[in-house]
Amino acid sequence: MSILTPIDERALDAAYEQALKSRGEGGIPIGSALIDRDGRVVSAGHNLRVQSGDSTAHAETVCVRNAGRRRDWHTLTLASTLSPCAMCTGTAILHRIPRVIIGEHETFLGREDWMSQEGVEVVVADDPRCIELMREFIQEHPELWNEDIGVPPGE
Repeated sequence: MSILTPIDERALDAAYEQALKSRGEGGIPIGSALIDRDGRVVSAGHNLRVQSGDSTAHAETVCVRNAGRRRDWHTLTLASTLSPCAMCTGTAILHRIPRVIIGEHETFLGREDWMSQEGVEVVVADDPRCIELMREFIQEHPELWNEDIGVPPGE
């Protein structure tokens, strides 16, 4: 497990709460939070694909949408319970978010390489809560998981 600052831990805890909220709504248990330098959560969101029928409603994009119009993206840290996919990575890069805390990347490895290439500081927490939450979900709902990550039926 990577060493997290108290602010990192607060961000990841807020993201994990969002993941639990999504699971409770029957959705995919991935959560995200944006936190400022002082440790204040400025926005949070969870995966809403199932709940909304919107295939772009991943946790990170929902979190960024919930943050609204801002000029301080370059000072914020984004936390996600799961390694961000290409779309969510692109969102972080587009908004010039300089630091991303990732709960886990054992069950899914997103585009951490792209973030690193763009100068984003990527911190992988290897958080056991996040790993267990996704393992359980994938085992219980493999078809829904494959839909979320774009795996065609039958593959």
